[in-house]
Amino acid sequence: MKLSTRIILFCICCLTFISCDRVTKDLAKEHLKDKATKTYLNDTVRLQYVENTGAALSLGDDLPKQVSFWLLSILPLLILSGLFIYTLKNLQQMGAMKVFSIALVLSGGIGNIIDRLLYDRHVTDFLNVGIGNIRTGIFNVADVCVTSGVIGLLIFFNEKRNKPTINTNQIAPQ
Repeated sequence: MKLSTRIILFCICCLTFISCDRVTKDLAKEHLKDKATKTYLNDTVRLQYVENTGAALSLGDDLPKQVSFWLLSILPLLILSGLFIYTLKNLQQMGAMKVFSIALVLSGGIGNIIDRLLYDRHVTDFLNVGIGNIRTGIFNVADVCVTSGVIGLLIFFNEKRNKPTINTNQIAPQ
């Protein structure tokens, strides 16, 4: 596949994931804000509107506003920009699953940074999954993207687009 086609597909994936995150956050604001928690599948899935000014599980929620801005918005934006540039430079050598995983991480990170920049550090969270008292924190689609992408990168870390094959005719008998 041509490099330009791979770049276009990578960017389309990123824009699609960011759009899904934006749409679900807007729906959460419209249908969940200031309303009672909605539960589904015998309380396995809860939809509950929360605005988070910290990182995952509200870590850093109590940071001063300027520290929070630099630590939770600008620093991640710089890291994601570096990842984006790295990906574009190495796209031709990367396997499809590795590229897809990077697109997930980039999209999720950008999705939450958009919230932080547009809504004064507040990220919309609305999903909670669990059984009884064993539950996840409240999260959003961007968080699912980042988590899925990191898991994918761990699985496909050493994946190469064109793995060398062993030619059995060249192996000398012993």
